[in-house]
Parts: sequence; structure tokens; C-alpha cells
Amino acid sequence: MTTVAALLDVKGHAIVSVGAQASVLDAVRLMADNGLGAVLVRNGEEVLGIFTERDVLRRIVAQGVDPAATPVSAVMTAAVVTCLPATTLDECGAIMTSREIRHLLVADSQGLHGIISSRDVLAHRAAEQETTIRFLNEYMFSARG
Repeated sequence: MTTVAALLDVKGHAIVSVGAQASVLDAVRLMADNGLGAVLVRNGEEVLGIFTERDVLRRIVAQGVDPAATPVSAVMTAAVVTCLPATTLDECGAIMTSREIRHLLVADSQGLHGIISSRDVLAHRAAEQETTIRFLNEYMFSARG
């Protein structure tokens, strides 16, 4: 079973974050510039929450709120769900499905290690399946020879 630590070793451990008083507009621009669906919201090293594309849609666009005048702390998701580096990707998928979330913060007693998304988990599973299919095709065609 592949662990979150192994995925982060390939994906990278970078964590993009904004301060609690950053405007929603600045946070969205940061997300767009980095190709991300979420950023952490921090006060120094303290994690206050996570700001996601869902937050933009549900709490900004749908409510007609001015993104330039609204701090992310007012519309972020405060309950950040975490997992350990040793957590398997299957466990992460189950957590994301049951909690109806798309991002998990990876942390342990040593600190923050990164963020994984449902897209990361699905991409890894697809790559594993592609490898299995390739192996089975090679096996079937070499067995005929």
C-alpha cells in the first residue's frame, strides 16, 4: 500500500498559505498562480483553516460577497482534516469520501509535511492501474510466443 509520505516524495512537500487577513481576491489569485484548489490560512505558524475553491463558490460567489473586501478568515473552512505521513492512500480516499472533502493536511508531531488532494489520490491510482494493465498485456503477449 502506498503511503502519503511516498506520494509527497513524488508530488512535493510545498505548502502554500495566506495570512488570516489576506483578501479573498489575493488568496484566489495565489491559488490560480500556483494551480491549486486550496491554500492554508495561517497566523504565523498556527494553522487557522483552509480556503478552497468550494469556499469561493459557496461563500463568496453564491452570496454575492466582495472578494476584494473580505478577509479569507471570514469565509475559510476552519475545521482542517489531517492525516499522518504513514496513512495509506486508500485510507485517505475513505476519509475524503466520508467527510466530503477534497484536501487533507499531512502533519505529525514533527510538523506539517504537505497537503494532498483527491486529485492526487486519483492520479496515483490511475498510474498504478496503468502499470498493472501494461504488465498484464506484456505477460499475455509474451506467453503466446
